[in-house]
Amino acid sequence: MPMPADQLEAELRAAFPDADIDIEDLAGDGDHYKARIASSAFAGLSRVRQHQLVYAALNGKVGGELHALALETTPKAG
Repeated sequence: MPMPADQLEAELRAAFPDADIDIEDLAGDGDHYKARIASSAFAGLSRVRQHQLVYAALNGKVGGELHALALETTPKAG
């Protein structure tokens, strides 16, 4: 079953409460999203590590409920 965009955003907000988050449904099917996330949690981390934090926050849903997730992560300016 696909993951609604609001559920994806809620899960990301729970993990990154200070984040600016923008979710885009790429295919209109609730299965392929692009997420732009700016969070202070990413400060000083490599892009790979930032993405690992996002995948960890989604508890294995990427590849399951969430077929594809394109990520743009950046540290949030304080």
